[in-house]
Amino acid sequence: MALFSRAPVRLQPYFGYRSETRLTISARALRIARPHRDRFEKRGRLRAMRTMLAQFASREVPGLAVRLELRDPLGATIEHHAVTDREGYVHFDLPLDPAWPLAQDPAWEVVCLHWLTTEGPQCCDGYVLAPGTATHLAVISDIDDTIVETGITGGLRSVARNWRRVLAELPGERIAVPGADAFYGALGGGAVGGQALLADPGGAGTHYTATHRPFFYISSSPWNLFSYLVAFQQTRGLPLGPLLLRDWGLNRATFGSASHGAHKRAALGKLLAFYPGLRFALIGDDTQDDLPAYADAVQENPGRIAAVFIRTGAGPLSPEEIAGKALIEASGVPLWLGDDFASGNDFLRAIGISTGGETAQIVRTVRQEGGE
Repeated sequence: MALFSRAPVRLQPYFGYRSETRLTISARALRIARPHRDRFEKRGRLRAMRTMLAQFASREVPGLAVRLELRDPLGATIEHHAVTDREGYVHFDLPLDPAWPLAQDPAWEVVCLHWLTTEGPQCCDGYVLAPGTATHLAVISDIDDTIVETGITGGLRSVARNWRRVLAELPGERIAVPGADAFYGALGGGAVGGQALLADPGGAGTHYTATHRPFFYISSSPWNLFSYLVAFQQTRGLPLGPLLLRDWGLNRATFGSASHGAHKRAALGKLLAFYPGLRFALIGDDTQDDLPAYADAVQENPGRIAAVFIRTGAGPLSPEEIAGKALIEASGVPLWLGDDFASGNDFLRAIGISTGGETAQIVRTVRQEGGE
């Protein structure tokens, strides 16, 4: 306890997002020696293990007053105040009145978070994704075993089996799903945006380019792994986007596919309600109830789901997955089931020819990236 009490109080901001009428961003106050984003240097196995253990050993700071500083479209400074909860989290979910217009293209907007410690005033930048007015399609993707083999949401035995991957490998060493970078780049519009924002913070009101089609990621991994997962995305050239993770507890509410499915359904519902004017492409895998969860989203949001992509490989579909597959197909939403993203590119071409519109733009991007 004394070790943590001597560590400085820092804020770990998580990626936020906004529409014309609402903005949401969260952060967590922790006692840590160094910011998490500065810890992922490649310095041997022991350092890698210490780095990962540090993600879970931080001490949260409840009751910390936090001030959020924003710049409205006219350049005026706006402030909001909140206090961290008992687990150190602080949440800002703010109406924007009058509405804040969106730029034509998606962008990352910078906000500032301020707090006070015994060392004096502190501040850090937070990043908010703002889809553009030309955006009609966004992407919601799973992370666990869809773009990276995590081994962290399959139960206690799975965590034990995969301890080396979880604890002893830095982001650049983790195994990425083959073809994910090209496939996600195509869905995002070709160019991976947002990569410069973490390396070159510019203060409140600064803007950075995002992918043409915004990405959002849902994972049952704990918030402790936020920086790790972002570092993985950067090293693999994957589009950056807000991550909807979970607060972890070592109990039955945390582990298992049913828990993952409940979290995924809640996160999907939140994003669909937040952006009523957007359609979404959904990407997942067949290990953690993704197919039934996406089928529910299709059924509950007619016309809002543009396509569903499920990476297979876990074996025969369960009865629930078979039922979900049938529901999606009956709704007329294009569904891809495949064991590699290269064949997913062929699927993009096929549905682009048949449906046109936004999907045809995706197909053109795939062809350009592939040199066709």
